[in-house]
Amino acid sequence: MVILDSTVVNIALPTAQKALAFSDNDRQWIITGYTLAFGSLLLFAGRLADLFGRKWALIIGLAGFALASAFGGLATNFEMLVTARVIQGAFGAILAPAVLAILTTTFVDGKERGRAFGIFGAIGGGGAALGLLLGGVLTEYFSWRATMFVNIFFAIPALIGAFVLLRHSASQHRPKLDLPGAVTITAGLFALVYGFSLADTDGWGDGKTIGFLIASGILLIAFVFIEARSKHALLPLRIVLDRNRGGGLIAMFLATTGMFGVFLFMTYYLQSNLGYSAVKTGVAFLPLPGAIVLTAALIMPRLQRRVSPKVLVPVGMLLGAIGLATFTRIGVVGHYAQDVLPGLILLGLGMGTLFAIAMSISTLRLRDEDAGVGSATVNTVQQVGGSIGTALLNTIATTTITAYIADHIAHATTKAAQLGVQAQAAINGYHVAFWLAAAIFAGGALVTAIVLRRGVPEEFVHSSGEPAMIHA
Repeated sequence: MVILDSTVVNIALPTAQKALAFSDNDRQWIITGYTLAFGSLLLFAGRLADLFGRKWALIIGLAGFALASAFGGLATNFEMLVTARVIQGAFGAILAPAVLAILTTTFVDGKERGRAFGIFGAIGGGGAALGLLLGGVLTEYFSWRATMFVNIFFAIPALIGAFVLLRHSASQHRPKLDLPGAVTITAGLFALVYGFSLADTDGWGDGKTIGFLIASGILLIAFVFIEARSKHALLPLRIVLDRNRGGGLIAMFLATTGMFGVFLFMTYYLQSNLGYSAVKTGVAFLPLPGAIVLTAALIMPRLQRRVSPKVLVPVGMLLGAIGLATFTRIGVVGHYAQDVLPGLILLGLGMGTLFAIAMSISTLRLRDEDAGVGSATVNTVQQVGGSIGTALLNTIATTTITAYIADHIAHATTKAAQLGVQAQAAINGYHVAFWLAAAIFAGGALVTAIVLRRGVPEEFVHSSGEPAMIHA
């Protein structure tokens, strides 16, 4: 539900805008409202799940997300729809870390942990691409409202499963809630995500963009100082200072930063240059989640017991870098099988390797009382990475396109020539964005190769042979 909603609504936005008659300036808030609420509340919600139990955090998150989705599907104006998206984001912030925390505390050794995080990594890596397909199908054959109502059909079986299968286990420690830390990190993450949203729409030099990014830096530095001195820290620094956990978080952050270039620019290319419909665009992306599922759910659970994360994570990032570099072969006139498909498969193999291992080591050896906030940290770096990636890559591409047109449009004396310049400018912008995304992945390979510890973690090797009891 959470991952699909990062993309499923995007496809429906033009139709929803026409139906509810809101402006282009208002349109961005359908996306931004969700990401602001989700990104800023994650750590606070993760700690609440630790204190009061992940089972009830999951149930509350599922129910709230479904109700907010129903409210959005019934929207009769812009205000109703954006309110629904903000509420979705808030309940998503409760839901996402609860899910990962349940996996972390339930599957602690060997074979079962590998399978569980392989499946979870496959869903995490492939969900966004599947969201594009689902959004296209629902919008084209039903209504934009179906992209909201569809969450109810996911939530109902999940709620039944949560009530029947999960066992409540609240924290035995029940420390006081770190309110200064909670306020500081919530405000800091809000300013950070909003700052990058403004950079995407208003530019990096805009006063509000600069102001929010500076404010976020000050608040996040203040949060670190507060946590270092707090007896009941919201995010104990031991969680992120462990080398394997830190390396996994770096990998997740850089991967989501670079990966968003694929969905953003390849969607434009498939529809504008190859003439694909929304549904056909979604189908064209399917090799990406297919490769992710194959790698994360079937190959990595076996391989991670024999090969160190210090090797697997950098290899996954290098495969992703090669896949992104392959996309620079696209031209104004292109061919899907030659120019797009190889890159999607390579990127999928890399992301499947990366997500399965990085998610697992990012939460490895967390204390039970820290599982929720530790899991929320994984979700937070992904959310911030996605916000940065969208703003950074879009800005670089737009700047490149504008510069190319300025340099070449004077020589285009006919309408056809001017259209040709604009088409080539767009391709140049995409190329630069793909090269930058590939460089981010390659840099991630180098950093994680240095940071991660040698050897296979003991938890990946040994298995008790007993089925896991679900602790929530």
